[in-house]
Amino acid sequence: MSPDTPRRVRVTGSGPETRPVVRSGSRPLAPRGGEGSDDIDAVYGRALRRTQLRLALGTVAGFVIVTVALTVALAAIPELDHVVILGVPLSWLVHAFAFYPVIFAFAVLYARGAARNEQRYRALRDRE
Repeated sequence: MSPDTPRRVRVTGSGPETRPVVRSGSRPLAPRGGEGSDDIDAVYGRALRRTQLRLALGTVAGFVIVTVALTVALAAIPELDHVVILGVPLSWLVHAFAFYPVIFAFAVLYARGAARNEQRYRALRDRE
């Protein structure tokens, strides 16, 4: 090795100067000082993920229940087949178009709930 060639160094750990900054969206989540701040951020992050998963599973379960109930109602009321609008039975129209407002309603409920969960998470994180 020549004297001008830089020597290779093996990095085996990370110090505070090499710690990466984790970003959520555009706001950096750098540690706010102290030894336990990374642990607190990890706990809050896990809690947020659990809350979001619980919200998602609840939303999907509610959507499936409402969809199945609407389908069963259409099957249980055969009189809807006798009502014809523009040459199409009413049960077909309900089956074709009644699910879109249900999808939209559950999407709005989920988006509002997820935003509320993240706002609570930010409030807890910023309070520390």
